[in-house]
Amino acid sequence: MGRPRLRAVHPDLTLDATLDNPAWFALTGVHAPLSEGTGGARRYRPTVSPFTALRDVADAGAWADLAALVGPGQQVPVTNAPEVLPDGWTRGWTLPGVQMVATDAVASAPDEEAVVLGADDVADMLALTGRTEPGPFAPETYLMGTYRGIRRDGRLVAMAGERLRPGGATEISAVCTDAEVRGQGLATRLVLAVAHGIRERGELPFLHASAQNERAIRLYRSLGFEVRRTVVFGTVHTPA
Repeated sequence: MGRPRLRAVHPDLTLDATLDNPAWFALTGVHAPLSEGTGGARRYRPTVSPFTALRDVADAGAWADLAALVGPGQQVPVTNAPEVLPDGWTRGWTLPGVQMVATDAVASAPDEEAVVLGADDVADMLALTGRTEPGPFAPETYLMGTYRGIRRDGRLVAMAGERLRPGGATEISAVCTDAEVRGQGLATRLVLAVAHGIRERGELPFLHASAQNERAIRLYRSLGFEVRRTVVFGTVHTPA
């Protein structure tokens, strides 16, 4: 079974286009209330997420807007930064990755044990992500979408949720499981539960993974996700 047909979300914009720059379209769309910036650069409030976005990485004006937004000598994450950076910018770390999208084979379903997490759960969410390191997670990251978790004896031991929402699609993120409960299928159940909620809104579930994390990519493939494109995660330093 193949990937669902990507529907248009704007008369002049396809879902393929938004998935090519999901942070930008999230920050200028449904996540605009969580954003800062003007012109060709945006970022999330630092208490929400460290992510920044450029309208077009080939646009020198957008880079100037980003420098003005974050200030001199700052390290900021930029996905798919060009090989040649604008004058004064320097490169930090880079990490090859993949973007994967759900196909019809993804058997998304609700999970009775997976409860919705909110403001009262932030301390537990930060503790779990601190132990498992699934990626950036800040005190207000939960505002980006619906996060679901599984508790055992009152302790949050597994979680997954929604992050970037570029319009017509929602990213599944923060998939993490405590070491002592791994191998019980909790991550799979949570991914499918989050995907179910996304599909209930008529949107396409997608996610990102490090290209080096072959175990995660095999899991997502087994669930029915397919690689849509390669990406390069990384950071850059603004001119001093």
